[in-house]
Amino acid sequence: MPATFIGVRHHSPACARLTTALIERLRPAYVLVEGPVELNDRLDELLLGHELPIAIFSHYRDGPRSLASWSPFCEYSPEWAALTTGRAVGAQVRFIDLPAWHPALAARRNRYTDAEERYAEAVSRLCSTFAVDDVDSLWDHLFEIAPPDGLPERLAAYFDLLRGESTVAEDDAARERYMASWVRAAVADAGPEPVVVVTGGFHRPALERLAASGSASWPEVPPLPDGALGESFLVPYSFARLDAFTGYQSGMPSPEYYQRLWESGPGPAADSLIDTVLTRLRARGLPASTADLVTAYALAAGLANLRGHPRPARADILDALASALITDDLDQRHPWRTHGPLRPGVHPVVAEMVAALTGDRTGRLHPDTPAPPLVRAVTLELAELGLDRDGSAYLDLAHDGQHSRLLHRLRVLDIPGFERHSGPASGGDPSRSELWRLTGTELRLPMLIEAGAHGSTPADAAAAVLADRAAKANIGELAELLFDAVVCGVADLAERVVEEIRSGISAAHDLGALGRVLAGALGLWRHDDLWNTSGSASLAGVLAAAVPRILWLAEGVRGGPAPADPARLNAMVALRDTVRYAAPVLDLHPEVVLAACRRIAADAGAPPDLRGAAFGLAWSSGAPCDPTRAIHGNPSTLGDWLAGLFALAREELLAEDHGVLTVLDDLISGMGETDFLIALPALRHAFAYFPPHEREALARTLLTHHNLNGSARSLIRPHTNPLTTAKSLTTESTVDHVLQEEGLC
Repeated sequence: MPATFIGVRHHSPACARLTTALIERLRPAYVLVEGPVELNDRLDELLLGHELPIAIFSHYRDGPRSLASWSPFCEYSPEWAALTTGRAVGAQVRFIDLPAWHPALAARRNRYTDAEERYAEAVSRLCSTFAVDDVDSLWDHLFEIAPPDGLPERLAAYFDLLRGESTVAEDDAARERYMASWVRAAVADAGPEPVVVVTGGFHRPALERLAASGSASWPEVPPLPDGALGESFLVPYSFARLDAFTGYQSGMPSPEYYQRLWESGPGPAADSLIDTVLTRLRARGLPASTADLVTAYALAAGLANLRGHPRPARADILDALASALITDDLDQRHPWRTHGPLRPGVHPVVAEMVAALTGDRTGRLHPDTPAPPLVRAVTLELAELGLDRDGSAYLDLAHDGQHSRLLHRLRVLDIPGFERHSGPASGGDPSRSELWRLTGTELRLPMLIEAGAHGSTPADAAAAVLADRAAKANIGELAELLFDAVVCGVADLAERVVEEIRSGISAAHDLGALGRVLAGALGLWRHDDLWNTSGSASLAGVLAAAVPRILWLAEGVRGGPAPADPARLNAMVALRDTVRYAAPVLDLHPEVVLAACRRIAADAGAPPDLRGAAFGLAWSSGAPCDPTRAIHGNPSTLGDWLAGLFALAREELLAEDHGVLTVLDDLISGMGETDFLIALPALRHAFAYFPPHEREALARTLLTHHNLNGSARSLIRPHTNPLTTAKSLTTESTVDHVLQEEGLC
């Protein structure tokens, strides 16, 4: 007896109902389902009795190649209906698709993604014919809201049309050949009994053709390549991860709507979601009155009637709510008329409507579900260290190093519920304590299961994640990576990162990025007795290699007036500190650095902030300098030059009176109104390098200079924003100029 094929759209309630009804009517010997064939020996685990949505998470690692993918199921997934109904009628249930790690699936992060781009032209013509905006509205119009009579024939005609006008890639062709081999074997084994095959509708026409001839022997499950590692585990999933509006291209957005459609039909689904949207809006303080509710009901019914729907469809509900609740002009199309994630700038009412139709359901695994070793390892370590609780965790790093390493490993693995509020941000940070916030969350288990792809212990998993990051990191990213490796206690990786940094310094071209490397390495070399990096010979090699490269890059920077660049100023700070603290030990030559700084400070082609920083570095190093002679009054560059000076020599400016403030006061006081307004933004940025108490000290010095007795604090805390005042002065100046031109004053 030939097989009966059901071509479905993934996560379609209509297709799930059809699948259930057909299997219950035919009571087949085999139910074959598009899904990962390597899970056939574990179907009992899949059907333990979980709360959906859940997903099969598969991971694979083969040397440098690492893959991860998901096969999600919700209650209205046709594949889930096939699995559960097949088991209920006593059929042999089998997955028949290639393993998740197979090259044919290597480009997919989700097995059940409907790739409409393969048949976009045909879908576009159908949308035009049926006067709908997109494939989701088309699908609802043809299948979800339409009467169930003739559904199998409509589905077959729809997918035949799409397949007939599509180009099939080799990865799809390989999957179809493999699935067809399972169909032939099941049909041969079943004899006169029925066989039901449930796959994506795109594959159905090819499977019917391929299953008609060929070998009828059972196909083998392709094994993992030698040396490769790969496993699959069940994970709790959520409607937020399932929704196309949050990035998952499932082909069926708004899972909460389709869940209610599955449970109670289109009429009750529409009514309950209109109520839900208005309740949600009111809870968030957005306008939504009883009159709006009545209007939304009436509009939904009217739109459904106009569009030929027996009951309001998803788009009818959303269009009705938008019309009833939004009076503003919108600068972008409603998101349900397109496909994909919400774009920035979406109207808040629209965002709440979409969120209501997404829903907040999260799946839950049966307690007997196997989990990767990492889950147990993390659970035990958290309990042993007293971190398996909610609340704050204050760590003294001198005594709580094990606690800190575990929490940092979980942070690196992106496990939710472990938030670091304070602590050292680099090796040079003087802080020797950390404050963490521990919060229990349902997201922890799925993220731990997925992190289990990287290793069986927190240390191994964190090391694998950091190694993956290191393989893709540029020189600047390696600085942060080095600190992460150190605080996670991954010593071997830290040494490898240091070597990569050393080898990459000679080719580095980004001054700011190289400055981050130098600052991080210097901090670890100087201070980190906590992590046993203080005085490290390999870090000393990084310092020795980075200093001449930074000097070379700094001398090559060109540019006229522009906002001061904090990244390159921080690089100059790192250079100053390295010369100050490491030169006696590392055989660095301060006179070489000072000579280069003098050249940069005198180079008219260098950016003003870099010239000021070079001058500040020389001044802070004790070289003979007269900052009062270096300051010039060009309003377009003064603030940026000062930003560089203050970044490098703030302490020197505050230590004693060099006359710098007097010179600055005279320059600024002597500026005309236009020049002052030009200089003001950069000046404010420059003085932001001083913390409040230092700015107050500077203000007190200025008051003394002018023989005034006012409050220094009031000068640095004006009642109005200085930029607002400056804009008002500009407006007044413009008005005065116009009045004079017109002879009105």
